[in-house]
Amino acid sequence: MQIKVTPLGAGQDVGKSCILVTIGGKNIMLDCGMHPGYNDERRFPDFRYISKEGNFTGLIDLVIISHFHLDHCGSLPYFTEVLGYDGPMYATHPTKAIMPILLEDYRKISVERRGVEEKDMFSSQQIKDCMMKVTPCALEETIMIEEDFEIRPYYAGHVLGAAMFYIRVGQQSILYTGDYNMTPDRHLGSARCDKLRPDLLITESTYATTIRESKRWRERDMLNQVSECVRNGGKVLIPVFALGRAQELCLLLDAFWERTGLKVPIYFSAGLTEKANLYYKMYISWTNQKIKDTFVKRNVFDFQHIQPFDRAFIDRPGPMVLFATPGMLHGGLSMEVFKKWAPSDKNLVIMPGYCVAGTLGHKVLSNGGKPQIIDMPRDEGGGKLHVRCKIKHLSFSAHADAKGIMTLIKQAISVDPVNVMLVHGERHKMEALKERIKTEFGLPCYDPANGATTYITTFHGVPVQLSTRSATCSRFPGWAVESDP
Repeated sequence: MQIKVTPLGAGQDVGKSCILVTIGGKNIMLDCGMHPGYNDERRFPDFRYISKEGNFTGLIDLVIISHFHLDHCGSLPYFTEVLGYDGPMYATHPTKAIMPILLEDYRKISVERRGVEEKDMFSSQQIKDCMMKVTPCALEETIMIEEDFEIRPYYAGHVLGAAMFYIRVGQQSILYTGDYNMTPDRHLGSARCDKLRPDLLITESTYATTIRESKRWRERDMLNQVSECVRNGGKVLIPVFALGRAQELCLLLDAFWERTGLKVPIYFSAGLTEKANLYYKMYISWTNQKIKDTFVKRNVFDFQHIQPFDRAFIDRPGPMVLFATPGMLHGGLSMEVFKKWAPSDKNLVIMPGYCVAGTLGHKVLSNGGKPQIIDMPRDEGGGKLHVRCKIKHLSFSAHADAKGIMTLIKQAISVDPVNVMLVHGERHKMEALKERIKTEFGLPCYDPANGATTYITTFHGVPVQLSTRSATCSRFPGWAVESDP
């Protein structure tokens, strides 16, 4: 028996996660993301690998979306409404609720600002139509897709609603992590699952070789950097995605402003704070225990010192802190503000998350935070930008680091021999982690590139029921094997 795996995205790369798995005769698509580093046809997975003629509904038995980040769900409306897939799709309740907000924001940036033709994209109505076809599921709920074909989501941390998915078809099974975090933070718990003993564990490996410093040290460093900048009259830009690390860092700064009495304004992209609060109230059960315990007294997401931002404030003199989307500076308000504030050496840009190759955020970080001249993207007006502001990469990314990945492997597989596959990471880092997994666990480990197919052979015993009370063991004739009557 074999399991067949082909990444259409996230194979030795971060971006447009889309993993095709054939297990027990069923074809399953794990995530359907887009790549934030591209504006052309490369932003979507190459679905022609599945079929050049279409008929995706007849070829794909199930689509699973692990969470609402666009590199995991950004191609879904295109796959369903433009290419015509109409089969079963599952995501958790928060993921289904939040996905359309981020998809619409992405559509607006692509079509209205970057000039991508809507025929190569998807419309607002198509986003709504697509979401109607997604079936929501609850944590640790076993869902029977067909007879002897089931899925079960487990808590992944990372962002609100993120889930790892256990999939079983007959005797074969896999665990797909999506993105996950093994360290609890200010508003979410750590990833957890049962001793599942899957035949194959497919795990993200964004921080495959990184062991992060303690969270307390990172928080202290960020607060020191921000307060020093604003006390010296500078402006601080923190590019974030609308939900996830944004709420984590807002909690941190809001509490610090309360303790220190700082009067410098903190802003968040207008409209997004209100939407985020709505969903955190609605899905409070997905947060950590501390948030749940305090929720009856006060909603911690009703921030005391953070207010909506107006574009007219960009040129306002004086210090301020701004959380702006998107998180990789690949368009939207964060890029607009960056172009205005970057030329001043009084200002500070803090990059709290991972930036995919091809984005402006990745380009800014690649110079180690030193002053540089950047060629701006053509679809953002082009030209050269003198970056004199301070650039700091303080990782608050909610991905498992190398230690967390090794911990999940121990937690999920027990002692049974299984296979591990690394996706959603950089090739050279995945290679290093692959060797470590082989050495420490003695497990086969794979890291296929996009478009490369891996075949994994699995072995399962066949249960036998003897009809007599005892039977002679052919290998050892003097032994008897007891059986039920």
